[in-house]
Amino acid sequence: MSVLVFDLDGTLVSSMEDLVVTLNVVMTAAGHSAIPQDDVAHMVGMGAKVLIQRGLEFNGVDWTDADIEPLFEHFLEHYAANIAVHTRPFVGVVTALEAFRKDGWKLAVCTNKAERLTLPLLTELDLSQYFDAVVGGDTFSVSKPDAEPVHGAISRAGGTVTGSIMIGDSVTDINAARNAGIPVIAVDFGYTPVPVEQLGPDRIISHFDELAGAVAALADTPPRTS
Repeated sequence: MSVLVFDLDGTLVSSMEDLVVTLNVVMTAAGHSAIPQDDVAHMVGMGAKVLIQRGLEFNGVDWTDADIEPLFEHFLEHYAANIAVHTRPFVGVVTALEAFRKDGWKLAVCTNKAERLTLPLLTELDLSQYFDAVVGGDTFSVSKPDAEPVHGAISRAGGTVTGSIMIGDSVTDINAARNAGIPVIAVDFGYTPVPVEQLGPDRIISHFDELAGAVAALADTPPRTS
């Protein structure tokens, strides 16, 4: 059974506004400057701790792991309480998910967002019902771009690596798919400092209406290995 494995932020959902607000609450509470949204867009994709690290670096602050931990807890507390103020699925997401399920695909989420944030967000947006498995950045001992979370999402969804496809928005997702040995489709409207056209995904889409065609084109195509 094949699985479509989706990234979350910047792929399934437009979450930038809520992430920016939370990051800046944390930064300003710690005495640092707020960060413009355009700059935060280049920081997202590796989970909240890395987002905080990049926020401190933006402010010219050297940090240690001990510095990050209280900021991380503040981030989780604020974000969990404000997780879907502005966040919504991208246009066409729900229609596409319903169609893929009807066609017999298994569906999974594989994100670097912590499970304690991912699961409530999917519930709040009424998306949980579409997924056979959800893997967060802390589900396994490693996160994307390691292959283990992708393989874990496929296995938990009841599928096989062969025939499965990753859908994401950044180099993290593309490298995770490569490491997992599956093809990858990139959306060009997500959160990445490098345009996905430069990252070599197997297919690129600009709207979820295009996803079915991209999946069909890759269904019998071996993934690239480099």
